[in-house]
Amino acid sequence: MNSRDAAATRQRILEHAQRHFAQHGYVAVTVKGVADAASVSPNLITRYFGGKDGLFLAATQVKIPVSNSFDGERSALGSHLAANIVQRWFGAPGEDPLLVLQRASGERPQAAEALAAFLDTNSLEPLHRYLCDSGLDDADARSRAAAIDAFVLGVSTRRRILRSELGDPAELQAWLSATIQRLADG
Repeated sequence: MNSRDAAATRQRILEHAQRHFAQHGYVAVTVKGVADAASVSPNLITRYFGGKDGLFLAATQVKIPVSNSFDGERSALGSHLAANIVQRWFGAPGEDPLLVLQRASGERPQAAEALAAFLDTNSLEPLHRYLCDSGLDDADARSRAAAIDAFVLGVSTRRRILRSELGDPAELQAWLSATIQRLADG
């Protein structure tokens, strides 16, 4: 197998693993189930990832660019964040590594820690800095950022993990935008 085929196979396995972990959580997913879905031998998963734990860790590497949500005036924060959130939730719902972490956080302490670290680094702290830069004092910026972060995580958990319907994307975006903006404005 040449290196290009190996890289493509590894990527295909990861895509199927992300879907399976996002849909079923950590416990219900098996190496054989992912291997069957990716049309590979379970031995390849062991070879590339070391087994289920390694596959899970690779499938949950979360990279979400958030900097474009914090461009411009604070009065547009709600609409920017809501647009990014709705795009993520409706874009590739079964392949979102963040959804994988959310679903697995109740089953695996490592997933809960990874989710908390991701949210601190990529949501809470950038939002806090943005709100400080927009003229709020540190304490006020921190509490508003925490409120927005908790609100978005709560809505995500309710609508994506507990399997409520996401609803109409435009209506969801309008509601998220208005609510996030109220939290940002205090």
